[in-house]
Parts: sequence; C-alpha cells; structure tokens
Amino acid sequence: MSVSAEDFGLIRRQVRDFVRDEVVPREIEIMRADRIPDDLRSAAADMGLFGYAIPDEWGGLGLDLTQDVELAMELGYTTLSLRSMFGTNNGIAGQVLVGFGTDSQKSRWLARIASGDVVASFALTEPGAGSNPSGLRTRARRDGDSWVLDGRKQFITNAPIADLFVVFARTSEPRPKNPGIAVFLVPAGTPGLTVGPKDAKMGQEGAWTADVLLDGVRVPADALVGGDEAAGYRAAMTSLARGRVHIAALAVGTAQRALDESVAYATTNTQGGTPIGDFQLVQAMLADQQTGVLAGRAMVRQAAQAYVTGEDRRIAPSAAKLFCTEMVGTVADLAVQVHGGAGYMRDIPVERIYRDVRLLRLYEGTSEIQRLIIGGGLVRQASAAGNRAGFRPPTPV
Repeated sequence: MSVSAEDFGLIRRQVRDFVRDEVVPREIEIMRADRIPDDLRSAAADMGLFGYAIPDEWGGLGLDLTQDVELAMELGYTTLSLRSMFGTNNGIAGQVLVGFGTDSQKSRWLARIASGDVVASFALTEPGAGSNPSGLRTRARRDGDSWVLDGRKQFITNAPIADLFVVFARTSEPRPKNPGIAVFLVPAGTPGLTVGPKDAKMGQEGAWTADVLLDGVRVPADALVGGDEAAGYRAAMTSLARGRVHIAALAVGTAQRALDESVAYATTNTQGGTPIGDFQLVQAMLADQQTGVLAGRAMVRQAAQAYVTGEDRRIAPSAAKLFCTEMVGTVADLAVQVHGGAGYMRDIPVERIYRDVRLLRLYEGTSEIQRLIIGGGLVRQASAAGNRAGFRPPTPV
C-alpha cells in the first residue's frame, strides 16, 4: 500500500530541498572527485532514500510507482550519480526480492537494503548479452546441495561498493517458454567472485561500474531467487519493466534542469547588448525543450498509473523509456546550443548533463530494444484480438 498523499508531499519536498540545496551546489566537487561525499550518502540514508520503494514492513518508505516517478523527477534534477547510489536497491535488484524472493531471502536482505547497510548490484550485462539476455554465457550448475557459477559480467553498477550481487546465469539451454536462465543472490566476498577495476566512463562521474568475474563461485541452494529457476527470471523481467518507467522519470527531471539552465542563460547573457532570449531562434529552442519536458512528464505519469493498476506493464514502460530518454538527449543538446561556446566548457552544468544523459538510452534496454518490445507487443495484441473475434485477413486477389 502506498503512503498517503499528504505524507508523500512531505517526502517529496524534503527530497527536493535536499537535491537543490545540498547536492546541486556540490556537483562540480562530485564530478571532479568521481564519488559521492560520505556526508551526502549518510543524509540520503537517513532520509530513507535507499529504501523508498521497499515496503514499510521491511523498513522502506513503501512508495508505489506513481510516487516513485515523482521522486525520480526530483532526483533527476542533479547529477545522476546520486540516484545511482541507491537506485538498484529500490529498483531492479530490490524489486526482484520484494516480488519474488522467498521469505528467508526477504528476511535476510530487504531490511538491510532499505537502510542502506547493504548496497545491491544487478549483474545481468556481459560481453555478448546486454539488452537481450538470450546470449547469456554465465553458467550455473548444480553440485550436490549447491550451485556453482562461472562467467563474466560487465558495466555492473555499484559493483565496486556492492554487498550483494543479483546474478543472472544460464542453467540450461533455452526451450520454448523456458529461457533456461535463473537468478542467484551472491554476497560480496564469496570465494571466486572478483570485482575488476572501476570503469572510466564518458559521464555520470560518481556512479561506479566495473566488471564482475565469477570463477567457481559456490552458493547454497537457497541462493536461487524464488526457490526455482523460472521464478527469478520472471522477477527480473518484471523489475526491468518497472525500472524503465523510473528511468523515464529520471530523464524528465534532468530535462527540466537543462531547460531551467537554458532559460536562465538566455535571460542573463547578451549579444550586442541584447539578451539572447529576445532572439526568436533562441526562443524556438526553449519552446522545443519545454514541449519535450511537458510531454515526457505526462507520459511518465500515465505509464506509472497503468503499471500500478496492471493495465499495461510492458508496452507503456518501454514507450515511456524510449520517448523520455530520447527526449532528454535532444533537450540537453539544445541546452548546449543555447549556451553557445560556454556550453562546451567543463564545469558548466549543461556540459555535464549532455554527457550524463547519453547513457539513459543504453541501459535497462536500449532504444532499439524498446522499439522491438513496443512494436512486437502491438502486433501480438492485434493478433490476439483478431483471433478472439474470428477475424481473417482478406484473401489476396
């Protein structure tokens, strides 16, 4: 059950004040140091941000997705590395346990995930298998009462600081309606699990990713999410769809920041003594930014509502993720254009935003994968409706 509108209003205002008053002034510090300062991490934990989407019975705030996206739009207003610090706890890793974990798995992990004592990491991507896990090569084999995992993961968010890895591994060859993939809970420090050096990325400084190597990693039978091989995979796919709506909302928040920076620059900087905001072509760029932000915000809210009611948990999340992440890329590009040469300078917010948002079109399913999900889903829906109605296409002449 979600928190009341009144309580959520207080939570949202607190997060907004924290983001704008405490984090925004330190964005350059975070970018240069490539880390979130300890005091900001502690403040985020004290506010419950490591568990805002975890049910209150496990110590979380218990926000549903309609509230989650409102919070994400606030968090997107600053460096995306802040949200990345606790995003997996609330998102694809935490939700796997919330929706499909056994009672024992929930008892062991969820309260510590919600408090921030445990940082979770979602280990899906690997060389040859990213948005589409069908190419997964990491293997898990039964050995008595244990499972033994071997493989390599890459670009794994929070890997250098993770306490728990939620690992995808192939347990059998795929068959119709059975992908042969299961999900395992692997604590950091398990013998055979090694985290590689921190990646050097284009943007999102402070959000750490790295390779994860699994060499004969042995875990007990109760490490299998949901207690059976099929349950964990279903859980992961469900969590990914939910996460796509969250990422869409994050993109809207960042687009709003890029728009605000553009408007501020256009009204205070001049060319030939005239504020550049008086020029119609600059106004046109601002108009395009505003239009994208408004459309994205409305789309995110509708997709979140459809997910919560169960009306659409597949097509709408992908459509929102596709539109909003593409939109924020356009808005960020226009922000640099409005700033002119200044927008290309390091330490200017729109330069960082331009780099940061490029990743949004890649993780949790690329834009191309979202198009396949949307288009394929529409065709299957139409086919199913036609079959139910006894529809037959006309015979070619």
